Amino acid sequence: MSVIPASAAPAPAQTLSWGPCPKIHGAGPEVRCATVRVPRDHARPSGPTIQIMISRIPARDPGRRRGVLIGNPGGPGGDAISMFSALKVPREVRDEWDLIAVQPRGLLSSTPARCTPADDADAISAIVSFGGLNRQRCDSADPGYVRTITTENTARDIDVVRRALGEEKVSLYGISYGTLLMSTYATLYPGHTDRLVLDSGVDPSWVWNTVLAAQTSSYKRRTHEMMAWIAQRDNIYHLGRTPLAVYRAWSSKVERESGVPPSLAAPPARVGDVPPGLRAVAAQYIAGVDLTADARAKFENVIATMLVPGGLQAKSSLLGVTRLAAPDRNLWPLVALRTAGRATAPSTPNPQVIKLLTTMQEMQNLIMCNENQVPAQPATIPAAFFANYVVGDVYDAPGLIYQSGMACAGAPAITRPVALANRGLAAPPLQIQSLGDPQTPYRGSFAMQRLMRSHLITVGGGDHAQLGRRNPALDRAITGYLRTGRTSIRSVPEPAISASLTKAPHTGIGASG
Repeated sequence: MSVIPASAAPAPAQTLSWGPCPKIHGAGPEVRCATVRVPRDHARPSGPTIQIMISRIPARDPGRRRGVLIGNPGGPGGDAISMFSALKVPREVRDEWDLIAVQPRGLLSSTPARCTPADDADAISAIVSFGGLNRQRCDSADPGYVRTITTENTARDIDVVRRALGEEKVSLYGISYGTLLMSTYATLYPGHTDRLVLDSGVDPSWVWNTVLAAQTSSYKRRTHEMMAWIAQRDNIYHLGRTPLAVYRAWSSKVERESGVPPSLAAPPARVGDVPPGLRAVAAQYIAGVDLTADARAKFENVIATMLVPGGLQAKSSLLGVTRLAAPDRNLWPLVALRTAGRATAPSTPNPQVIKLLTTMQEMQNLIMCNENQVPAQPATIPAAFFANYVVGDVYDAPGLIYQSGMACAGAPAITRPVALANRGLAAPPLQIQSLGDPQTPYRGSFAMQRLMRSHLITVGGGDHAQLGRRNPALDRAITGYLRTGRTSIRSVPEPAISASLTKAPHTGIGASG
């Protein structure tokens, strides 16, 4: 891709026409949308343009309006339009800032990358050149466009939006991948950056082959924590009083759905798991169960996968929901209810939702391969092949397919991400990290903190992304920072899970899947 010339003149400001947002994004009725034209290639600002959609929720109290807060919910490839209507921002932020979300290029409503359907005829080519085939089928309708789908170009799109809004400076709120995107904007445009909030920061050195592999062990640990949480509420869910008892009920349900047991190891045994006749040797029993848990789960899964026609654990909707729910305790009751048979998956998925999710997944692979800077580890190819194409291990597969290089095979990087740096920002960024977050592991947060010289607030617990979690101490810190550019808070406790989710599980939570 061309290097952006420093002297490239900005395009003239545009007039925005606000109207209803496309229904596919699920934005609330208070959200209005408009489109902005941006250069298809920012290195050629006078060349062809593409469309970028933005959403807006105006400040609720115009007399106290302080400016614009632009957000991104993560991904890469996350749909942004409904970000601020889906997440309950602090009341004062809602009152004093216009909340703007910029839909990244390549996604629906922002000149999408039009990918032809995947062809299952050549399965071997799909395995050995997964990234290349994905790039090819997404490039055929508009040759060259997928090469422009990068974090840097999306950041430059945001600056075109800033000018269209008529703002000299904007504040930014990035979640997960959004921390990379917003830090890229702040690096490129420090003079146009007011406040910068980095919620669940990512280590830039992990981009991209290392990111998912860094999550694997944390996702497994967090799933065990979920089972312990469910066990503590046996009076509600009736799935067992120990994490291992909950796991066995959950594993049985996964097996009924998919034909095979899951390969996820059971959580550590406790005294309550010891059969009455073995209480005298409880310590030895527990040690033996724990020592063999991982090997036993994997062995039982692979034997069943070979013997059961069509058996594959990835076919279990409960297994997929469990991994999806791990980073967010507000979704844990859904896993409990699905395990207990008191909530079911939708029989017919909404085609519009499938279209949205498919585009997001395609975008994620395009960006990760376009920008990947981490060398592949070919020695992990056998494990990656086994996890992805033999047993369908939803915990090990994502990390291994990128770490091995299989995900981007045939699609080498076409750009180098912007080297992040705090180049004289008016206020130090505010960074928020949860100690046990499996999606953006805490150990990876310090690299971004060092590069951006951010003030770090540590949140207890392990939930991923902190905006909208009704954590009063953190809400006050975010609001105070956006107002003043400062905060002295260093840590806050884990927010409470919604009471309605633990006391009234019969209200239909998760019934839609």
